[in-house]
Amino acid sequence: MTLNSLDASATSPRAELPLADRAASLVGSVIDSSTSLLASQTHDIVRFAMGSPADEAVPLEVFRDINAQVLDHSSLTYGATEGEPVLLNALVDYLAGTSDPVDPERITITAGGMQGLDLACKIFINPGDLVIVESPTYTNGSATALSYGAELLEVPVDQDGLIVEALPELVAAAGRTPKAIYTIPNFQNPSGVTLSLPRRQRLLELAHEWNAVIIDDDPYGLLRFQGEDLPSLQALSPGDPLLFSVRTFSKILAPGLRVGWVDTDPAVRQLVINAKQAMDTCTNVPAQHLVAEFIRRGGLDNHLAGLRVEYKRRKDAMQQNLRRHLGSRITTTDPEGGFFLWLTLQGEDARISTQKLFETALAEGVAFIPGPALSASGKFDDALRLCFASTTPERAEEGILRLRQAMDRELAAVKGGSGT
Repeated sequence: MTLNSLDASATSPRAELPLADRAASLVGSVIDSSTSLLASQTHDIVRFAMGSPADEAVPLEVFRDINAQVLDHSSLTYGATEGEPVLLNALVDYLAGTSDPVDPERITITAGGMQGLDLACKIFINPGDLVIVESPTYTNGSATALSYGAELLEVPVDQDGLIVEALPELVAAAGRTPKAIYTIPNFQNPSGVTLSLPRRQRLLELAHEWNAVIIDDDPYGLLRFQGEDLPSLQALSPGDPLLFSVRTFSKILAPGLRVGWVDTDPAVRQLVINAKQAMDTCTNVPAQHLVAEFIRRGGLDNHLAGLRVEYKRRKDAMQQNLRRHLGSRITTTDPEGGFFLWLTLQGEDARISTQKLFETALAEGVAFIPGPALSASGKFDDALRLCFASTTPERAEEGILRLRQAMDRELAAVKGGSGT
């Protein structure tokens, strides 16, 4: 083929692409897209949108020191798909002293938590399978289930997490049992609420009744800054083949490392390895060694202790500023850990669409995630998610003032449009 023939083909009628059926289910992520959107803005923006650790919370100087050692002494070739032994051993040793201990025969290192969710859905979900999801939820997780052809059953949450008591009636109305239940049990994204102990126990009972796998997504469990730790689902049901637990270092160290792990039944672990080998062969080897050395040096305990203190300070300050500047116009959840507050508009302000508010707020210089982006069916247009972890209290107050200004503008537009 000559250059001339290539040029001619470029002007010929465009063929219809032979897309797979699943392509229509690849819905993408409003949350992740916000990163690109914010990068394109030229004015100052207070960023409550992305669920990311504060830049100053990343132990960068320690990482630089460790990285020099890693590059000097570790290989840059392929690693074992299940994970570097040094990191697997470090994880087992560290988590033995937490509420979420692990068995070395059950864990596999992944490229962040999202790969863990993808592996779970790839292994367990067929097109048409019913998957229970929290409402609202982390829609990257529900979108992953959709990408494998799942049909979603949204179940509401309250101050004690997923309303497990509602599941039998909702499942009966659906006319079939679920294949999987996707839950974020600790400091849920986006609501910040935690699944209570009785509900954890009942959820395990229902999963066994239905033979449904629980996709237990817990990025925030190590970030409890008040209250008492609850036993993990793995601790409540040790060795349970119906538990597929997804964990990550993204929220406790740095998301750019792309290092996480899954805890699964040993028989499922081999399927995880097989599926991962068809994805990326192995998780980033130098990043695994960096994390392992950080743990080996004993830095993780002190690091987490500092995060817990700082994130509580930031949550308390955000709530105080919300009360001061928005008062009865809103209500929020009161998380005991994690990253997020769920804010619901009240009174006349509930007439505001948070999707429209997002655009006005962005122009005012503040970003958040609107409620409908956190529901597969687009619910919660009167609510929004705020990340308190990534912004100092002083900067957060400025963001809330900008949010109030945006709300004032949108409320005036709503009133003007309705003639009141």
